[in-house]
Amino acid sequence: MCDSMGVLVNGCRSLEPGAADAIVAGLCNPPGRPPLYCVGPLIKHDEETSKRHECLAWLDGQPEASVVFLCFGSMGRFSAEQVKEIASGLETSGQRADRRPTGTTTATSTELFPEGFLQRTKDRGLVVMSWAPQRQVLAHEAVGGFVKHCGWNSVLEAVMVGVSMLAWPLYMEQRMNWVFLVEEMQLAVPTEGYDKKMVESDEVAAKVRWLIESDGGRELRQRTRAAMRLAEEALGDGGKSRAALVDLARQWKSAAHS
Repeated sequence: MCDSMGVLVNGCRSLEPGAADAIVAGLCNPPGRPPLYCVGPLIKHDEETSKRHECLAWLDGQPEASVVFLCFGSMGRFSAEQVKEIASGLETSGQRADRRPTGTTTATSTELFPEGFLQRTKDRGLVVMSWAPQRQVLAHEAVGGFVKHCGWNSVLEAVMVGVSMLAWPLYMEQRMNWVFLVEEMQLAVPTEGYDKKMVESDEVAAKVRWLIESDGGRELRQRTRAAMRLAEEALGDGGKSRAALVDLARQWKSAAHS
């Protein structure tokens, strides 16, 4: 790393001041560290399709900030028991929910969910059994919360549209992201049972209800929207992330002509 021209970070210093300042000050890296370029948040746009996804049409009919969106990434997998606990918790919560199930790839909706679940929740819930346009879903005004696996790209997508999160890490760096989201950024409410390999339905119900209905949940949304504005400022004219990207391009151009 010390021989490189710089370190690019998909984030912005206004959202991660502690980590960025520590790196710049040399508190957690070897001597001779190259320059740090925080150039984000950079978000990949959803693939363009000729037909609008059914879940977006369903969201059009829901009240503002009333829906919890659950998605755990393309690699996330839960046991059949955990999937049923999630479904039971959502039903008990009484909240509107748009979810992409995370179980075995061959299971049908009848096999995944408790008996009668889809029928009982059809007026306030939608299950998408395949791919969903996550960025567009999060940007929809009906979405008021995001239950997620703490993958960094998903974190940035939520921040960039001001949607608060229920953090549920599954593997690898996601546990570190969980700590950062909950304790440093304070943009997510934590799940507790994930470390016991099972988040029970009672916790799912309580946390989802808190996210949408409570004063604490509303304060969390306000903090997330404030973070969204900081990110927008960083990427805008004169912002720190844009300035870092301009500086990086200047360094590359200089190196190419030297």
